[in-house]
Amino acid sequence: MKKFIRCLISDIFLLRIQISTLLLCVCFGVSVQLGAVEKISVKPNILFIMVDDLGKEWLSCYGSDVIKTPNIDNLAAEGMTFNNAYSMPSCTSSRTTLLTGKYPWRNGYVNHWDVPRWGVAYFDWKKKENTTFARLMKNLGYATYAAGKWQINDFRVEPQAMKKHGFDDWAMWTGSETGNEPSETRFYDAYVNTPEGSKTYAGKFGPDIYTDSLINFMGKHKKEPMCLYYPMALVHRPWVTTPDEPSVKSRLDRHKAMVRYADKMVGKLIKSLEDLEIRDRTIVIFTTDNGTTGGRVGFTATRNGVTVPGAKGELNEAGVCTPFIVNCPGMVPEGVETDALTDFSDILPTFLELGGGEIPKGFVTDGVSIASLILGEEKGAKRKWIMSLGGGAGRLTKDGVRGSEVFGERVIRDKHYKVWVSTKKNIVRLYDLQRDPWEKVNLLEGNPKEYKKVLQKFQAVVRALPNKDAYPIYEKRAANKWDMKLSSRK
Repeated sequence: MKKFIRCLISDIFLLRIQISTLLLCVCFGVSVQLGAVEKISVKPNILFIMVDDLGKEWLSCYGSDVIKTPNIDNLAAEGMTFNNAYSMPSCTSSRTTLLTGKYPWRNGYVNHWDVPRWGVAYFDWKKKENTTFARLMKNLGYATYAAGKWQINDFRVEPQAMKKHGFDDWAMWTGSETGNEPSETRFYDAYVNTPEGSKTYAGKFGPDIYTDSLINFMGKHKKEPMCLYYPMALVHRPWVTTPDEPSVKSRLDRHKAMVRYADKMVGKLIKSLEDLEIRDRTIVIFTTDNGTTGGRVGFTATRNGVTVPGAKGELNEAGVCTPFIVNCPGMVPEGVETDALTDFSDILPTFLELGGGEIPKGFVTDGVSIASLILGEEKGAKRKWIMSLGGGAGRLTKDGVRGSEVFGERVIRDKHYKVWVSTKKNIVRLYDLQRDPWEKVNLLEGNPKEYKKVLQKFQAVVRALPNKDAYPIYEKRAANKWDMKLSSRK
């Protein structure tokens, strides 16, 4: 019934366009038949924007006390804001999860592996387990584009990797390629890969290249349904000045300038959608791949009066409970704040349902579609729990790339409670997130018998998990001179 209603709304939208076009033709004395009217696709466009290394504490719509992000704030005010959306704790794990709809324990990317810099492992398009949403959306008639940061293939070895993963066109920073100094730059004098190859764009600021290329693609394909993937290079280190703030000095001020520039890029994209007259049929999703840079070089901000250290790579809420905003005028309800659960494994099935498709027979996904929720057809998502795992660096063995542990540490939560699961596959921490959102009091150190039913629920999830995490799936290839050597990693 829900799909029927969506189709009916789409048909009414198309009919309204046809009637409007006919009336214009009549007004100007032009004779035309309805069948000759140029049709506009009724499938919604999808624009997925993901900032690199940014927690909620740096967005004013999520309560940041230290910075203003007006364009992202507008998306939230005029759309749907999620409070309980999980990414993975680090770069590679988040990307492979959202691209494939599979948790890292299933696709093997349970640790970070910087392919252009380290070599050996790679995101192998030949393996069905690595099928991306781009390939599936192309099957539904979508034009697909990617801009920004990929970093899970080496374009020197696989110059058409993006195409093989399902993207019609792209403009991607190559990642830091070992032995190729120009590739270190993702910002000023950016080194960018396109279908024509990789090169330095002298005097250009990378974020402008990525954003403008995406806008150019939208202009060429605005009459087709588009699935647009924009994993930004901002605001990851190195922290640089921006064209808008060229004189900032300190590392913290450069970080703030980069956050403001990311917000500017969001505003530029929204303005372009309006100029192209496709704003009201483009579902915009804004998120980040993990929390803000932490550790010795990390940044601390205050959110709603609470001091929040950067937590990239960590499994606490500041590290994995990321901003997640969905917006589309007339399609996504306005001004909604939801506590519904979702995580990055839901991205692929959500895209497919929005595009009018279904999960292919035999295709394994850990996620569920939240399309009905973001379209306002349901108030709550289907998820009873969400999961995050995949931090730290991987290790190289004689048999290939492996996780640092046989069973990686992970966290699982529902709307009320959260558990931490150890490398021994035991629940070792329990938090009441409603009373203790910053995870200060481990309830297992008190009287765990009080929480017997809560623990039973989470233990059932843990028992269903394999005892060993998968390894990255790829075909071995001839060694390259820049590949990491076994002796250099333990």
